[in-house]
Amino acid sequence: MTDTGFLAERIDPKTTALIVVDVQNDFCHSDSPLAKAGNDMSAAQEMVPRLLTLVDAARGAGATIIWVKMLHAEWSTSPSNTEHRLRTRPNTALICQEGTFGVEFYRVEPEAGEPIVVKHRYSAFVDTDLQLILRSKGISSVILTGVATNVCVESTARDAYMRDYYVTFVEDCSATYDQAKHDATLRNMADHFGVVVTADDVMEAWQRVPALAG
Repeated sequence: MTDTGFLAERIDPKTTALIVVDVQNDFCHSDSPLAKAGNDMSAAQEMVPRLLTLVDAARGAGATIIWVKMLHAEWSTSPSNTEHRLRTRPNTALICQEGTFGVEFYRVEPEAGEPIVVKHRYSAFVDTDLQLILRSKGISSVILTGVATNVCVESTARDAYMRDYYVTFVEDCSATYDQAKHDATLRNMADHFGVVVTADDVMEAWQRVPALAG
């Protein structure tokens, strides 16, 4: 069981950002190319209502919310990217292309003033303005959520830790297409990069913040 007193100090809304990674149609929708290739979208789809509850709680607590969106294009795709895609997913097109249904958010919607970071690699820190946003807002602690647990969420969490942010990884507000891979990431996160908690842990901790301040 998570010590919510410890967690409340770690994720003080004044210095914490909730980062929502790649909750987009091509990663979550039943009609996406990944679904048609045989990936099970159910975990991602079932996670979204919990994520929406956590987002609402973050807004209520006054935490920063940052939305991350993958965008693939021919001009941002390197030969190594192409080689890996064609080797591991032959005969598939680029996903999350600009102007397509697949790049749009899946059942989530940023509010006015909430930054949207567009990325072209797994990590939201690579060649984006995420670091600038966090620094400008005085953020020292990040909460990681989104899709896929073992790829873009994990890559972003690792890079956050390498940049000396406190990392909190929400196990039931992240999802992937293979439970074993999801579980492996959670173990790795807890061992080396941060703390692993549930959405309820985070929301309970935020409820304790006024008491701690008092």
